[in-house]
Amino acid sequence: MTAFTPFSGESIALVGLGRAGLPAARQLAAWGAEVTCWDDRPEGRAAAEAAGLAVANPAEGRFRWDALLLSPGIPHLLPRAHPAAAAARAAGRPILCDVEYLYRAVRAAGSAARFVGITGTNGKSTTTALLHHLLTRAGIASQAGGNLGPAALSLNIWGSESVYTLEMSSYMLERLVTIRFNEAVMLNLSPDHLDRHGDMAGYAAAKRRVFAGQQPGDLAVLGMDDAASRALRPAVSGRLVPISGETPQLGGIWAEGPLLRDDAGPLLDLREAASLPGSHNAQNAAAAAACALDLGLSRAAVAEALRSYPGLPHRQERVGEIRGVSFVNDSKATNADSAARALASYDRVVWIAGGEAKEGGIESLAPWFPRIARAVLIGRDAPALAATLAAHGVPHEIAGTLEAALPLAAAAAAGGAAPVVLLSPACASWDQFTGYDARGDRFRALVAGLPQERAA
Repeated sequence: MTAFTPFSGESIALVGLGRAGLPAARQLAAWGAEVTCWDDRPEGRAAAEAAGLAVANPAEGRFRWDALLLSPGIPHLLPRAHPAAAAARAAGRPILCDVEYLYRAVRAAGSAARFVGITGTNGKSTTTALLHHLLTRAGIASQAGGNLGPAALSLNIWGSESVYTLEMSSYMLERLVTIRFNEAVMLNLSPDHLDRHGDMAGYAAAKRRVFAGQQPGDLAVLGMDDAASRALRPAVSGRLVPISGETPQLGGIWAEGPLLRDDAGPLLDLREAASLPGSHNAQNAAAAAACALDLGLSRAAVAEALRSYPGLPHRQERVGEIRGVSFVNDSKATNADSAARALASYDRVVWIAGGEAKEGGIESLAPWFPRIARAVLIGRDAPALAATLAAHGVPHEIAGTLEAALPLAAAAAAGGAAPVVLLSPACASWDQFTGYDARGDRFRALVAGLPQERAA
């Protein structure tokens, strides 16, 4: 059997040998490319050498490769370009991400598999996982990955009847050249990663690349619940399907009260989808439904799969109940806009928040402050958050750590303050944790460790 070598004769410099980088290097080499690896960490370089890969710094001397595959987390422009990126740009070589190579390999194999690209500041992981769930429940072969789950070049080459369901970050989107998403989703847009993109205009420019390369017959799903997303309408060249968790959309899919519907009528009463609370999840469900219907699912199949969706960890994940008080892990809320979506889902909460605040802090959450019975603050920027809450008359205290915060929050809730203890930090986690997932895991463990005699 002839080996599959779609990149034979191509030379690729690959920088960043983390979760996605090392598997990408191995796969590209197996597919015939001449791959030279580099990582600024000695342990990364050692892992590449142990795998039998060539290791050299592409920033030293003339950049001789056809392209640079740069890990999404490594900047190629702002706030400061990595030396390898500067060398590639000086040589006029493209700087790409692994999804670009997956797409090229699938097409080189003769597969017409459909590619779905899902992006947005918030909700893209839920929507990606939800669409994957809808497709697999209906018997359609789907592989989910990209920014969520397996790295793109860890996915298999599948045939024409399959679907690649890919979460796309702004870091990945700005490094695409040839890919065409048959279904592209842009959920929402709020300030994030501005150090990387320079300003909001740069961030929006990266996000709208999810629609680049689409043809008139392709599906373009666009969120209508924020002005920044609505402003991307001119970037759409495919068949526009507007979505909303709040307002009717002619020709689109939206939530009308608890009903998810389109022009043809109701699809589902979202109260039957327990893992999709709030208007933001209604919009996520609308996006997934739009793609699923476009990919051939029946309305009944969409409704059934929405009902059975189990949810993702750290995204309004209910992790326990104690004497009628629910404990909700929404650690993935690393910015104020995401936390607003969680706060809007509950009438009254004891709120655990804090960490490394994003630009603007939590001032934008003022409309939801009346829902906060008490706030318990953690992390580096707790004093700044406390000042905002004090200015609005919200009861609060600084606990410092999650370990100290949970007993305080649980006691307040048990005393009748609110039926929900919500961890939705509105901040990054890097000051105290290795990531939002570690923060959420710690919260879950702390809830599980509460005295058993208090458990319902």
